[in-house]
Amino acid sequence: MMKTVYTENAPQAIGPYSQAVKAGTFLFLSGQIPVNPATNEVVEKDIVVQTKQVMNNIKAILDKESLTLDRIVKTTIFVTDMNQFATVNEIYGNFLGDHRPARSTVEVSRLPKDVLIEIEVVAYIGNI
Repeated sequence: MMKTVYTENAPQAIGPYSQAVKAGTFLFLSGQIPVNPATNEVVEKDIVVQTKQVMNNIKAILDKESLTLDRIVKTTIFVTDMNQFATVNEIYGNFLGDHRPARSTVEVSRLPKDVLIEIEVVAYIGNI
């Protein structure tokens, strides 16, 4: 059984997709970009500010399903400049604490709304 997930505390989808889809014991979050849900605008073009906003957007979607960041099992990070990897890694790590999900990081030439970062997530919603 599948169910779409929506919260006003994360950015609205900018295309024909859902913020997240619950399928069985997993929650699949669409790639989150650094849009402030209160203003529906991209935040400052700074990798620190943008990474924090993306992680807060992910947290908001997980919160909607009463999940925490430690339920994340896999992330894929897309960045437009791999030279920013150390900064992204530090902020990402600060949000996750000791939790270490599987992860891929890829440099891409361009992202929606010309943002610097996008992160997609898979979270486990079953019993641990």
